[in-house]
Amino acid sequence: MQPNAPQYAERLTAPRSWWFISGLVGFACALMLLPVGTLPMLAGLVGGTAVSWVVVSSYGSVRIRVLADTLVAGEARIPVRALGEAEVLDAEEARAWRLHKADPRAFMLLRAYIPTAVKVEITDPADPTPYVYLSTRDPEALKTALEAVRTA
Repeated sequence: MQPNAPQYAERLTAPRSWWFISGLVGFACALMLLPVGTLPMLAGLVGGTAVSWVVVSSYGSVRIRVLADTLVAGEARIPVRALGEAEVLDAEEARAWRLHKADPRAFMLLRAYIPTAVKVEITDPADPTPYVYLSTRDPEALKTALEAVRTA
């Protein structure tokens, strides 16, 4: 196996309904420009739809990867040696950790449209971050990959 081959990889894509809503945003832009004329209306349709699709695409392009010695979550790169035990959170527990149990010092890569998550303790004493909260569609696989990399 290659040293940087992903042990686990997931892209937190936006739900299909968001793409439909972004199309409606383009339609709303077209309606706002309808009194000005046909060409501005078409420009509003194309421009509004394109801008809203870019926003949805960028929000849903976040990736979580477990490499040979690193957890990559969005822009964060966390060495696996600095991670402790991973805890799988079901939908109810994940919601609690997003709301009233959340620590403001924690690193949270959350997407509200993904109900399950993994909470990983940070064991590095020099790091003030107590834990990493990661929304994931397959929390068991992420936990297994983290454990496999940590024991290797």
